[in-house]
Amino acid sequence: MSLDAHRHKKQLGQHFLSSPGVVEKIIRAVNPKPGEFIVEIGPGGGALTFPLLRAHGELTVIEFDRDLVEPLAIEGGQHGRLSIIHRDVLQVDFGKLGRGHDVEGPLRLVGNLPYNISTPILFHVMEHAEAVRDMHFMLQKEVVDRMAAEPGSKTYGRLSVMLQAVCRVTPLFDVPPGAFTPPPKVDSAVVRLVPRPLGEAGVKDPAHFARTVAAAFSQRRKTLRNALSTVCGAEAIAAAGIDPGARAEQVAVESYVKLSNQLVDSGVQPPEVDAPL
Repeated sequence: MSLDAHRHKKQLGQHFLSSPGVVEKIIRAVNPKPGEFIVEIGPGGGALTFPLLRAHGELTVIEFDRDLVEPLAIEGGQHGRLSIIHRDVLQVDFGKLGRGHDVEGPLRLVGNLPYNISTPILFHVMEHAEAVRDMHFMLQKEVVDRMAAEPGSKTYGRLSVMLQAVCRVTPLFDVPPGAFTPPPKVDSAVVRLVPRPLGEAGVKDPAHFARTVAAAFSQRRKTLRNALSTVCGAEAIAAAGIDPGARAEQVAVESYVKLSNQLVDSGVQPPEVDAPL
């Protein structure tokens, strides 16, 4: 089966990029250099894959849809050296992916992420951030807005804090629905994520930090004094330089890091809670 004959699978969140102009803007943003190890997540119909392959000469892609693997391999061979990993991206260990390759520095990630699992992919990649130089992802615009939001804004939330603690987040440009086949019902945007150097964020225990942030945002309308009442008292919150009367969306990323680290030092373990992203 050819790539042109492939039927888009709604259950996989497939909206294939089909605008050459948008593809060119993404490639300019990535600006590939010789010797770099570039990995594309979800190549789909190859709209970004093949131009990137021509620009760079070699590319590794991760594709879950088995119906796309063979046609990608056949057409990819016409543009450069294409390596295909047929696997669920959530099962890929990015820390091991670059080992054994003759590459310079950490790997670089790019992709038009399936919108139905984009957030789990982001969190999975963050677990391997030390192995990644940068990421250029296409996502729903509202997700990118939340990723880059600042404290005090309506879109600032758990996703903002968790990603900004690990990466510098830079929205690059918006993409309309008409740039895809089939067109999604929402606007999209391309974002650049650059992992912070080890130690810059200062998070002592990533799992503890995640639970602390989730607890803070689990009752968004309440003050932190109330939202964190099962975790710590107002004195501990104030000791981190946070007003116990503030709401979760008013607190900066650095303050959450300080609070979590203080609780780690005190042996306090936040409970597992569900919180919106």
